[in-house]
Amino acid sequence: MKVVRWGNSLAVRLPVKLVRELGLVEGDRIDLLREHDVLRVHRLPRTHEVLDSLREFRGRLPANERLGRDDSHSR
Repeated sequence: MKVVRWGNSLAVRLPVKLVRELGLVEGDRIDLLREHDVLRVHRLPRTHEVLDSLREFRGRLPANERLGRDDSHSR
């Protein structure tokens, strides 16, 4: 891959094979994680994936971890 200037930044194009493996589509957000001399590409969750996980989680706290009104106002 070649590093090129894009405005005031530098950019690289991702190979189509990697794009397919990660399931990336236009508009996705990614993180580049540096581990020693290696860069890892990590796709961040899409908005609908976050919302789906929140819907699935809703109301599923264990009884011993739930906060009551008095707990939330205590200092």
